[in-house]
Amino acid sequence: MKPYFIKTPNWIRKLYSNFIWSFTNSKKEIYLTFDDGPTPEITEWVLEILRKFNAKATFFCIGKNIKNHPKIFKKIIKEGHSIGNHTYNHLNGWKINNARYIENILETNSMISNLSMDRQGFFNHKNLNLFRPPYGKIKRRQSKELIKRGFKIIMWDVLSADFDQSITKEKCLKNVVDAVENGSIIIFHDSVKAEINMKYTLPKILELFDQKGFEFKTIILKRTAPPS
Repeated sequence: MKPYFIKTPNWIRKLYSNFIWSFTNSKKEIYLTFDDGPTPEITEWVLEILRKFNAKATFFCIGKNIKNHPKIFKKIIKEGHSIGNHTYNHLNGWKINNARYIENILETNSMISNLSMDRQGFFNHKNLNLFRPPYGKIKRRQSKELIKRGFKIIMWDVLSADFDQSITKEKCLKNVVDAVENGSIIIFHDSVKAEINMKYTLPKILELFDQKGFEFKTIILKRTAPPS
């Protein structure tokens, strides 16, 4: 596996300053995020653990998984969490035509919109404009087009590396504990690949930082223009 950063360096954050990497560090708040779901049993387990600690999070969902598991997707919204777009097929933006990449994201956003509406035609969650590129890989032209359409590109400053099956679950936990600051955006994965490390680490992070007085919050950002 190629090397990766656990704590996102400042030079990367400055290079891509139009992306969101973390939030203000003046408050004891943490932003848990989960990529790649919804996944049967695993996402539902995550929701149960979050509920136990009265914690909220943001789920960056893959379109095809939303299509295959709409009940789990709706459960995420019902329990007060935020939803983000993670493309329809978990696309690597560096390896795909720009027009196809944008089209793939808009297809997912349309699905999110339709499934997020209640019987009265009102949205059940507060934003439809969060996007996270799979693998963190996106071309500048792609990101400019998405921002122009009103999307907020959400990255992270703490990588749990739960997806890395070559590390121990204890190392996964240490990755997060050592890197978290006020306002950190932490990335986990509600996926089969990450299951062992994530299921070990998440409850311990929730318990530890809950005891330290941190609040676990959803990502909600004002839309600058309606995504279309």
